[in-house]
Amino acid sequence: MIERMPDAEPQSLHTLIGALEHDSTLHVPERLRERLDALDRIELLQLASGATASPALQRRTVEVQQHFAALNADAYARMRDAIRRGTPPPLLTSCLADTHPEGGDAYDWRDELIEGVLQLAPPAPVATLPADMVAYQPTPARHIFDLLAQARLRADDVLVDLGSGLGHVPLLTAICSGAAAVGIEREASHVACARAAAESLRLPRVRFDCMDARAADVSVGTLFYLYTPFRGAVLQTVLDALRREAGRRPLRLAAHGPCVAALAAQPWLVADSPPRADRITLLRPRA
Repeated sequence: MIERMPDAEPQSLHTLIGALEHDSTLHVPERLRERLDALDRIELLQLASGATASPALQRRTVEVQQHFAALNADAYARMRDAIRRGTPPPLLTSCLADTHPEGGDAYDWRDELIEGVLQLAPPAPVATLPADMVAYQPTPARHIFDLLAQARLRADDVLVDLGSGLGHVPLLTAICSGAAAVGIEREASHVACARAAAESLRLPRVRFDCMDARAADVSVGTLFYLYTPFRGAVLQTVLDALRREAGRRPLRLAAHGPCVAALAAQPWLVADSPPRADRITLLRPRA
């Protein structure tokens, strides 16, 4: 029997749910991106329709959402098992091929992807930040993949994330590049969360140190990443330490966000491409 839509029925939501119910290709585990996009479209249309959807359509919508969520959970579990075996999941590595990601700090389906894979537990509330420290905000996933694609890290590289938060960048570095990674983070709850994720995914080449970046051992890194974790005097102290280390051996820096301008202004650094705050910028010491 064909369901009759009352006059108030939101046609767009009804049409979408009908199409999703009959699209068997979305049942394939590898179509996770398409399911995430579909779930986002459903949510937007639900907000637009308000309470006008019929009880029958509401029920069908919930069934589709629950079914897709279960399929996605299974896909995440498969990817996590592959990572534990030392095999980067193809869906993650395919994200490295997007060499021109959209700029800005908006989040997209790739952030949902890595949250599902990494399963980072919510941290405890953060204490009041000292002067020149910046509130935590994770790097959008597309920029992490852009960083890894541009950097072309080798197995003997060590990425050091100065202000690593919950550990997205070091964890994805170890998964997708095979390089070692170190996260430097002053918030103990963030460090505990990142360490738990690394242990769960069996990533022995990742470590997280709970400390102020000014006290970090910069002798171990070949690439240092900053997503504006601090500014002012704190940032300058860290950059001075990196400048001294660069006088002893080769290293590179990568940045995203407002600190790009501060790094580009350093007389001892030169950017590989025109600096942009809304894109990953790689820099190296002047010859």
